[in-house]
Amino acid sequence: MLLLGSLAARYEGEGRTAYGAGAMLASFVWFFGLGYGARLLAPLFADRRAWRALDVAIGVVMWALAAGLLASLAA
Repeated sequence: MLLLGSLAARYEGEGRTAYGAGAMLASFVWFFGLGYGARLLAPLFADRRAWRALDVAIGVVMWALAAGLLASLAA
């Protein structure tokens, strides 16, 4: 709430209202999508190999982010 409020402070009048409505809509769509996505993907993740593949993908993304951060520190 504090983060959205501080970001919305940059706008005035209708812009602030539009920003708030957009943030609420994005939040609704995100959590609605998470709920239905979890329901649709539940059969896939009944298999241990799918969980392992997801863990590997998350690990690769985390290592790529870490390498990018280290590269930006070195530059």
